[in-house]
Amino acid sequence: MTEKDALIRFGVSMNQDLVEQFDKIIDKQGYDNRSEAIRDLIRKALIEPTMLQQTQAVAGTIVIVYDHAFHGLAAYLIELQHHFHHEIISTMHVHLNHAQCLEVLVVRGVYRKLNELCQQIQVQKGVFYAELSVTHMNEESVAEHSHLK
Repeated sequence: MTEKDALIRFGVSMNQDLVEQFDKIIDKQGYDNRSEAIRDLIRKALIEPTMLQQTQAVAGTIVIVYDHAFHGLAAYLIELQHHFHHEIISTMHVHLNHAQCLEVLVVRGVYRKLNELCQQIQVQKGVFYAELSVTHMNEESVAEHSHLK
């Protein structure tokens, strides 16, 4: 274990009612202990959009639900995906019903650029839902994909 990976212990104080509620949640989710649950909560907090640097390398998904029959929307989304082809690793398209489609774009790149892609999708008429969800990429992953810098 490197010095960077060394575990550090610290105490957390909270009222009993809050601890009991937390224990119920983590038990239901299958955590073995509070430490694992708290680590996951901290990791989640660190990837909140307000915490990410605009130039940070991230990977994640953009989930889109849209009306495929809306005039020109499907063609626009395909063209947009071609424009962002370096950031889009994979796509999945699902027909939810006669009118609605769900697409999942697996993305990797600089947070600012992925957010820009999501925003360009969100504002289109006929798009019901578009959300970007990301996580950090470690430095080794960034070095492997040098176009992200």
